[in-house]
Amino acid sequence: MGQELLTDGRNLRTVRLKSGERVDDLERNGYRIIQNPKKFCFGMDAVLLTGFAHARASDRLLDLGTGTGIIPLLMEAKYHCARLTGLEIQDDSADMAARSVELNGLSDRIDIVTGDIKEADHIFPSASFDCITCNPPYMIGQHGIANPDAPKAIARHEILCTFEDVAGQTEKLLKPGGHFFLVHRPFRLAEIMTVLVRCHLEPKRMQLVYPYVDREPNMVLLEAVRGGRSRMTVEKPLIIFRAPGEYMPEVRSIYGY
Repeated sequence: MGQELLTDGRNLRTVRLKSGERVDDLERNGYRIIQNPKKFCFGMDAVLLTGFAHARASDRLLDLGTGTGIIPLLMEAKYHCARLTGLEIQDDSADMAARSVELNGLSDRIDIVTGDIKEADHIFPSASFDCITCNPPYMIGQHGIANPDAPKAIARHEILCTFEDVAGQTEKLLKPGGHFFLVHRPFRLAEIMTVLVRCHLEPKRMQLVYPYVDREPNMVLLEAVRGGRSRMTVEKPLIIFRAPGEYMPEVRSIYGY
């Protein structure tokens, strides 16, 4: 099972696809992403986070635990930030992310760095980012993990880092007044808020995400500001489906349909 060449005919760029990999259309600026379904593919939570987040063209943005690079790619497509960096500990995911950046001709705007979130302050200068995004592992402990070394387990469970690690590093790397955007699960909301405040990341905006209008929320989107004052806006709920398989108009807009 060797490698095959993938050519972007529009700009004569060529990257290598490895066995089991595929290329998906991101529906934004013609951008595409390389993924391997047997390892880990991005989910709706990452896309919704880029719809909730905001940035300026002059901003430097860091995505912690970037996986295959979905968040830097979509944030560049939407906000054209001056510089975007994705930090990823898993070599295979970081490699796919780097090749996706190359495929889309964004090597002059997006950097993919292989490294540990817990050591991010040794990789990047203090207070060097205007915005930080993160779609962290949601689950605590080993429940339901068949192989703790598997890429999907690492992405979903707090095996290699905890939320406290994420928040602590964000506090060190954000500029004063910088913005932190994350998506998580509502069942951990009290803990998340406590950790954010302890790390001087003041929660400023929150939106609950519901699969259907009559169901409980299954995601929460949060914005915090380093050193911000204590005042938070709760936005109207985001409903995903009008009916099975039918997205609400707001969700279709976030996806770029």
